Amino acid sequence: MQLSEILTTSCTRCHVAVTSKKRILEKICQLAAIHVSELEHDELLESLLDREKMGSTGIGNGIAIPHGRLPNSSKAVAVLITTEKAIDFDAIDNRAVDVFVALFVPENSCQEHLNTLQNIAKLFSDKKTIKQVRKCNDNQALYNLIQQAS
Repeated sequence: MQLSEILTTSCTRCHVAVTSKKRILEKICQLAAIHVSELEHDELLESLLDREKMGSTGIGNGIAIPHGRLPNSSKAVAVLITTEKAIDFDAIDNRAVDVFVALFVPENSCQEHLNTLQNIAKLFSDKKTIKQVRKCNDNQALYNLIQQAS
């Protein structure tokens, strides 16, 4: 599955003011909760935190792909956030992160989950795309960029 298929305008935000790993994960869950009626904000956050305990989802170059599984859900949800300032996220390259692409997938969709993560990583490994993402100053422009790039 491509990011463009599961990202919505309501889950796309530019230049969010956050100062910590916990705050960005809370913001991600706040946006995702709009589309996941079967789970509460806290359950979404727990899903992301459980995954982060296994190792940071900061993949390097200022990008993180936090992700979690959704029990009792049949659809995937994505959240894309850029931050005003890069924050420490324990990324593999020890670089602060300013681009967050979060993914929540149904618990029983393991292969789809892996394929979607791979597609997101590939999309954001393109230097031209990530440069354009960082230049976006408006939520709709960021959303449109992803729709065109995917």
